[in-house]
Amino acid sequence: MRREASEDAIEDVLAMAHFAVQRGWVPATSGNFSRRIDESRTAITRTGADKNSLVPGDVMIVGLNESLPAGVSAETPLHVARYRRHPAIQAIMHVHSLNSTVLSRQFAASGAVTLRGYEMNKALAGFTTHDCALAIPIFANSQDTCALAEEVESSLREETVPGYLIAGHGLYAWGESASQACRHAEALDFLLACALEEWRRR
Repeated sequence: MRREASEDAIEDVLAMAHFAVQRGWVPATSGNFSRRIDESRTAITRTGADKNSLVPGDVMIVGLNESLPAGVSAETPLHVARYRRHPAIQAIMHVHSLNSTVLSRQFAASGAVTLRGYEMNKALAGFTTHDCALAIPIFANSQDTCALAEEVESSLREETVPGYLIAGHGLYAWGESASQACRHAEALDFLLACALEEWRRR
């Protein structure tokens, strides 16, 4: 029997969540994960779903050009806005790792965490050398995620890094596949850990 595209998307959402759980990035039901199904739909985790025990029923199908149904994560507008703007994006991860949460507060006034000279830069799509400055944007946290999504999208006009931070909140990372989104999230969190260690030693 042929599998539905939505089934594949849900499977990828569960895999991304499992990847994050293994790394301790989603404590206390935090975080959310999504994967594009087609040009008009995405699969995304429900609000309050425990990522340690996520099942297919904890993933909802959401229309990218429709009103959001009850039960979706409050941060769904941030996912939807990314998919609407960039058709190449196929998967998005939002995690509450310690590195991203702490550094996003410490560098909030600067508007970005800038990383230079790390070989791990090359793990991000579009970067082929360590010899570059990689700026991860930081946005102020807000419970009005629709307004926050508009702010993010209007500010990422010249984006190069496949991710951004929300101050005191965590990291958003994306990719052209679920596996690339996981790679980007892992690379960015490692780079943030390096920046955090440097900041501590100052």
